[in-house]
Amino acid sequence: MLASHFYDGLVEAGCDEAGRGCLAGSVYAGAVIFPPDYENAELNDSKQLTEKRRYALRETIERDAVAWAVGVVTPEEIDRINILNASFLAMHRALDRLAVRPEAIIVDGNRFKPYRDLPYTTIVKGDGKYLSIAAASILAKTYRDDYMAGLAAEYPEYGWLSNKGYPTAKHREAIRQYGITPYHRLSYNLTGELSLDFKD
Repeated sequence: MLASHFYDGLVEAGCDEAGRGCLAGSVYAGAVIFPPDYENAELNDSKQLTEKRRYALRETIERDAVAWAVGVVTPEEIDRINILNASFLAMHRALDRLAVRPEAIIVDGNRFKPYRDLPYTTIVKGDGKYLSIAAASILAKTYRDDYMAGLAAEYPEYGWLSNKGYPTAKHREAIRQYGITPYHRLSYNLTGELSLDFKD
């Protein structure tokens, strides 16, 4: 089972984002505070779970968490401040929305911008190590998937229902054939040969 906390004796929020490597759509982030010594053997990195399991666990997270929230940064904002800063901003917005103020933060990955004056720790592959980060990854992923499903109904040619805005062959071909939409990130190399290996 994943660890319940990193900091001893502090109200700790776990953070993670979804959609950083996409060509289209907003980037989403989750922030979750669980009760001290919370246990849940089913929680794991959202990428290791089936879609059905992620949505079932979202209900569990929202029921069990002391506080949870989701933050969003739009494609226009991503183009203005770049995707790395947008990921940090999405996490800050999620933290802003928490009903309970955290005393410390743990973040998936190896980079983060300080939030207020709170201590924080970045943890590589933290979504597979700590319950609150795993929960944040599930919230970010499922709420972003809901958002992309709505966009897919508006622009079915791009395959967003399945690729969620990531640079799949179908998505790249649709950009070449139909051009870009208002939801594409214009600062990305959208019209050329997309050779970059984007990863979330």
